[in-house]
Amino acid sequence: MGRAVLKEVETGATVVALPGAKPGVVPLPAPARKPLSSRLLPWLRAILVNVLPPLVTVALIALFWQIAASGPQSSLPPPTKIWEEAKDLIVEPFYWAGSQDIGLGWRILVSLQRVAIGFSLAAIVGVLLGALVGQSVWAMRGLDPVFQVLRTVPPLAWLPLSLAAFRDSQPSAIFVIFITAIWPVIINTAVGIRNIPQDYRNVAQVLRLNQVEFFFKIMVPSAAPYIFTGLRIGVGLSWLAIVAAEMLTGGVGIGFFIWDAWNSSRLSDIIVALVYIGVVGFLLDRLVAFVGAIVTRGTLVN
Repeated sequence: MGRAVLKEVETGATVVALPGAKPGVVPLPAPARKPLSSRLLPWLRAILVNVLPPLVTVALIALFWQIAASGPQSSLPPPTKIWEEAKDLIVEPFYWAGSQDIGLGWRILVSLQRVAIGFSLAAIVGVLLGALVGQSVWAMRGLDPVFQVLRTVPPLAWLPLSLAAFRDSQPSAIFVIFITAIWPVIINTAVGIRNIPQDYRNVAQVLRLNQVEFFFKIMVPSAAPYIFTGLRIGVGLSWLAIVAAEMLTGGVGIGFFIWDAWNSSRLSDIIVALVYIGVVGFLLDRLVAFVGAIVTRGTLVN
């Protein structure tokens, strides 16, 4: 047999070349794939950890409620009676039998439309005013005391003034949402602007950024966690305000449905509507938190 030839490659490794050996591609074994069960196990575990505890809690509350409200002296209906009397509202949320005889799903959408308009206006105006208060010392001294006084006014206290000003229930309800949601946005945005690191401001001066560029490139990204915290508080207050305002202004929203059900002594319908309101409010909060987590790249605490 021939003698093996030692070759030095550039990396310093020694390659042993046997004479008469033909070059070829040596197939590597395919990586072993994990079985489907092992891949699905983390997902199932996460679902159980996040979903099972709330379901158990709700079941225990329903059981306690059923026992407590089953007596003859109880003034509230038990869950079984609620299912019997308001089954159509639960299983058919989007039925339509007329302008006023509609499902709770359509009423929720009407209320959400008002919330979307009022909350969007509050978010835009609130961020701008919050940036002004946080950036300017004189604006903070002049506007912050006024904001602190106005934000303590209950939302429904603005309704008579809005009805007198707009003479229509639709813009009046939107104004109540706006004036309710704007204060946490202003305050949190101002706090976020004040906490911008001085190094960022120095970079803006070195780059000679104008006010518009400084606002979009420095202020908004730096204060985004604070801004979205204010938006989460604001969207929750918006949903509370619209339900209360619709009780007084009427229409086809979820708030008017609750008031009408109370006048008709339909307690089961009221309880079902409250569940709808709570679920939608939770989803609105999760939606704003999800958008905030994307914009802030995970720095927003849920």
